Amino acid sequence: MKRPVLDPTKMKDWQIAEAAEPFMKPTMQLATEMGLLESEVIPMGRHLAKVDQRMVMDRIRSRPAGKYIDVTAITPTPLGEGKTTTTIGLVEGLSVLGKSVSGAIRQPSGGPTFNIKGSAAGGGISQCIPLAPFSIRMTGDIDSITNAHNLAMVALTSRMQHERNYDDARLARTGIRRLNVDPQRVMVKWCIDFCAQALRQITIGRGGKMDGFEMDSGFQISVGSEVMAILAVSKDLRDLRQRLAKMVLAYDRDGGEVTTADLKVDGAMAAWLVDAINPTLVQTVEGQPIFVHAGPFANIAIGQSSIIADEIGTRLSEYHVTESGFAADIGFEKFWNLKCRFSGLKPNAVVVVATVRALKMHGGGPAVKPGVKLDEAYVKENLGLLEKGCENLIAHIEIVKKSGVRPVVCLNGFHTDTEAEIALVRKVAEQSGAYMAFSQHWLKGGEGARELSEAVIAAANEKSNFKFLYDLRMPHRQRIELIAKEIYGADGVSFSEVALEKAKRFEADPETAAMGTCMVKTHLSLSHDPELKGRPKGWTLPIRDLLVYRGAGFVVPVAGDIKLMPGTASEPAFNNIDIDVETGRVKGLF
Repeated sequence: MKRPVLDPTKMKDWQIAEAAEPFMKPTMQLATEMGLLESEVIPMGRHLAKVDQRMVMDRIRSRPAGKYIDVTAITPTPLGEGKTTTTIGLVEGLSVLGKSVSGAIRQPSGGPTFNIKGSAAGGGISQCIPLAPFSIRMTGDIDSITNAHNLAMVALTSRMQHERNYDDARLARTGIRRLNVDPQRVMVKWCIDFCAQALRQITIGRGGKMDGFEMDSGFQISVGSEVMAILAVSKDLRDLRQRLAKMVLAYDRDGGEVTTADLKVDGAMAAWLVDAINPTLVQTVEGQPIFVHAGPFANIAIGQSSIIADEIGTRLSEYHVTESGFAADIGFEKFWNLKCRFSGLKPNAVVVVATVRALKMHGGGPAVKPGVKLDEAYVKENLGLLEKGCENLIAHIEIVKKSGVRPVVCLNGFHTDTEAEIALVRKVAEQSGAYMAFSQHWLKGGEGARELSEAVIAAANEKSNFKFLYDLRMPHRQRIELIAKEIYGADGVSFSEVALEKAKRFEADPETAAMGTCMVKTHLSLSHDPELKGRPKGWTLPIRDLLVYRGAGFVVPVAGDIKLMPGTASEPAFNNIDIDVETGRVKGLF
């Protein structure tokens, strides 16, 4: 069979994937080429496999780490600006230059896949395949996260019902310890991996006393669950098991924490995740290995590919490219101050993805909306709009530089970009102290990423002075203010009464005081307000609540009016998804 010509200008991404998939490397060939042993690979169908993290890490743990590259971005438009596409393109480009390379990306959530953005496989010639299983179910990790999370909720709500219906003597006979859960202080909602705004606020337990405990409740999206955060930061199964036991689900009537261990559900939750602890191995269109592990949504979660995937990748490859969610103010900040702190790995280079389209929006261009044709301002040269928008790029360059690493700006190329526009972005990036590369990996794959790959190699070979933004001995309120001022550009922070009370309580507890700080805010602005584009000045970050993710190991300040359950749009992607009833192939993914 002759390999087809793959032309992103004439083919949709799912059509490119469909044409490329017959030429995929067999899974064991892919695995052995990157240095995995057959005994370390768990086949999951024709072209998917899990990698036994325990077996492989026992063998390679003592090896030195290769070059570690993180990919982040400027503040995106609602369409995204190709961060995953760039991650895949960089892996392909480094391979073209003869480097041993691997990548790690996050598993796509069913929410975006069936809503607005589509899958998170990359795009054009820089995408992962096989596309349909990658985008839908894959090897079941998110299903396992959902079930483990909801099992905890079953344990909590059933305990509340039984404690209401049974006296102390009957509870004692059944072996149940009274926990006295305060129904007004249940801190966790149920989860589902779709964008379902109708489930944000619900009432459960209606009916008789055998129908549960009636109370207000709701749903969050699965990939934002603390269980997903635990998967992302765990180093092995033992670590994951211990973290699950610490999850705080509610408070009792005296203000004490009610954990999964108190409910004796932590072991059963771990049973759901025995397979999910192992990263999934897929490949790029050009045949390089990519690990897929943990989930997206860095605006409401940690939003990082897993520590386990990066530990394996850095020890099997000369270069390992990992992905952080959304922009540098959110995804990279959490990679820098949380993930790197937990893993002990330090980046050798950081890529900041930008597009002319997004920079023009930040310069004051018209609103960009999914499903709506781009305004003429985005497809015709406009240096004034672009130059103004470069303030957002400068802000993200400065964020990365504060970590002690010199950034590489990747201008993700569109066919409408002009030479003058590319030159302007290059000038701004280089004057701000970054490397700059114009990349056409979407159109040309690895060959189109040569300039980017060469810039990354140069940056990775420089000596860096990586350092964290804050010491864990710093009180959480000071950390929040430091992040707000140094990373977001705020003048200061205001705390609601609820947030202030919790901050004082968390700071008074030695264990909570020493946890990391995982911010929750919009991804569509450097500020908390998604309407404030560019580089906002003269504003204050409002913190309305603080959550504690004791299992994951961080306190979660919630800024502004952000939802933990996104909503589905009026013209969602699922309108275009169908199957070929003759072959069973999925079409129309994106």
